[in-house]
Amino acid sequence: MSILLQPAIHHVAQAIAAASPTASASATTAPVSSVPPTQASSGSALDSIKPLLTVVVFFAVAFSVIFWVALVYWTWRDVRSRTQDTILQITATILVAVFNLGGLFIYLIVRPRQTLAELYERQLEEESLLAEMTERQTCPTCHYRVEPDFQACPSCGTKLRRPCPRCEHLLELKWNVCPYCGYGGGAMDGGSRAPSRQPARAER
Repeated sequence: MSILLQPAIHHVAQAIAAASPTASASATTAPVSSVPPTQASSGSALDSIKPLLTVVVFFAVAFSVIFWVALVYWTWRDVRSRTQDTILQITATILVAVFNLGGLFIYLIVRPRQTLAELYERQLEEESLLAEMTERQTCPTCHYRVEPDFQACPSCGTKLRRPCPRCEHLLELKWNVCPYCGYGGGAMDGGSRAPSRQPARAER
């Protein structure tokens, strides 16, 4: 019986010996093949995207810095054009520099409405209007607006001017001498100047 089993046992032993190198080889290579192929592909994709992400982040940071500097500079120029108060100028600039867009919104709410140039132009307009109203001639009785060539007020009939008897230019009532022709003296009411008396010549 044992003689019959010996060839079978020897055959099984040879099969096990032949299978053992394959198992050991597969065992050594198993950790390498255990890495999923998706992880390897994702790692290579990230390595290729890293330069692009670096460029995008650089430009985003550069834009943020330039935008912040532009806001601070614009605020400084705007507040200087609206007020001469140094403390207010520095406060508005620091507010925007620290809080960025939030500080800009606060400054836009509390800043003066008009610039210094607009205030100056408005002041000039008011002064010119006041001067025009001052130069405008009115009736001393009823304060009705009259023209320089009116002899009487068209509203109340007050006598304003009188014509010169010689050149017929309109003269103010308080004038004693006509500035246009030199006519004057006691004949301003319309009469002729009385002739001056000549000293009588001594009869020879």
